Amino acid sequence: MVEPVERRSWLALGAATAAAFMVVVDVSVVNVAFPSIQQSLGASSAALSWIVSGYSITVGSFLLLSGRLADRKGRRRMFNLGLAIFAVGSLFCGVAPQVEVLIAARVVQAMGGSLIMPSSLAMVLPEFPVSRRSAAIGMWGAMGALGAAFGPSIGALLINGLGWRWIFYVNLPIAALVFLASARLVRESRDEDAGGRLDVVGVPMGTLALALVMVAIVQGEGWGYSDERIIVFAVVGVVLLPFVILRSRSHPNPLLDLTLFNYRSFSSSTASFGLYALGFVPGFLMSSLLLQDLWGLSVLEAGLGLTPGPIMASALSIPAGRQADRWGHRWLLTVGVVLCGLSYVWLLLMAGESSAYFAVFLPANIVLGIGVGLSIATFVSAAMCDIPPSHFAIANATTRTVQQVCFALGIAVVVALFNSAPSGDLLGGFQRAWVWVIVAFAASAALIMATFPSGTASRRAR
Repeated sequence: MVEPVERRSWLALGAATAAAFMVVVDVSVVNVAFPSIQQSLGASSAALSWIVSGYSITVGSFLLLSGRLADRKGRRRMFNLGLAIFAVGSLFCGVAPQVEVLIAARVVQAMGGSLIMPSSLAMVLPEFPVSRRSAAIGMWGAMGALGAAFGPSIGALLINGLGWRWIFYVNLPIAALVFLASARLVRESRDEDAGGRLDVVGVPMGTLALALVMVAIVQGEGWGYSDERIIVFAVVGVVLLPFVILRSRSHPNPLLDLTLFNYRSFSSSTASFGLYALGFVPGFLMSSLLLQDLWGLSVLEAGLGLTPGPIMASALSIPAGRQADRWGHRWLLTVGVVLCGLSYVWLLLMAGESSAYFAVFLPANIVLGIGVGLSIATFVSAAMCDIPPSHFAIANATTRTVQQVCFALGIAVVVALFNSAPSGDLLGGFQRAWVWVIVAFAASAALIMATFPSGTASRRAR
């Protein structure tokens, strides 16, 4: 029997998804603005890369801490704080007179985004019964897919009409409206049993370890993987991680809650989501480069050409969530991930040097969209389906941290594979990258099929 949900709960979820939409759009529009920013601020290519890298590194480093704070201090409180920080960062991005100021403002934005992402979902999920949570997460994921779909197009329109600074200014009224809506619609929730101080050694150590690993991954291609800085950052970050795990096992209030991994659904879906992330964003990056660098489409044409898949994903996310609530996550995820992999098999076999958008790319993009619609939000709901409400934020943050690290690692690998092709063989570079993406999706599908528990969360909770 499907349990009813208050109208207020759906409206609160709408406010949370609007914030997620804003954050996702902000990430995707920046790449479109690079030529305008470079011309306006006289920025070098290295400085431009830090506009993206600084954001990615900061989000990946602070997600775990943000999730912990949200569960302990209040999800709505941390969400609204994140909105305020994100809005301030956006304002300083818009008025930045130099590229260095813009990079610093992007770091501020990222700190706000790291608070918004785990708390936005965690603050509304307690309003939904177990039998409806996957549908709610599907709605949250649908808005993220829409942000990915329309971000480049929205960015191009704003830049052409008002200038690049408006891709940041537009966040201010959105953040203000979401802030007011959350204050009116969302009830505060937190882990009522949380007590004592967070681990004053493990928290900074873990945050630093994640930051060093992210810097090594994200900047490896630009600085060179043999660069002394990359080697030092990678070694120190990797060495610190086991100490963080040991602290997390012994401290009553650690940065990383290892008890989450006692839930088979969480450990299975988080590991599989990491493998999925190794191929997801890297594959999307290669698709954008295929349309522009090999087939000669403009930035706006490429942005529009990429939208059918995300639109399909957005349309399917909510129905997929309902099916996960009714039948369980295991086979839905398996089918979704397999479809993602098959879309790149099609490109590997059919794409050539001559432009073939409608005959080759569009079918692959639509199949990918179906696969993403069945999988990406379902991964989040699968990870959280058996987790107690008191741990919603840290569970979401842990999954997101794995996702962010694997996104960055996957991009580094596919860029290295792409560049390893002989000079002038662009198609060969794409084919090498697609093989990596296909293998990542295949491994993800195999793991989720073999290890995720059968049945629904409601049945397991009985």
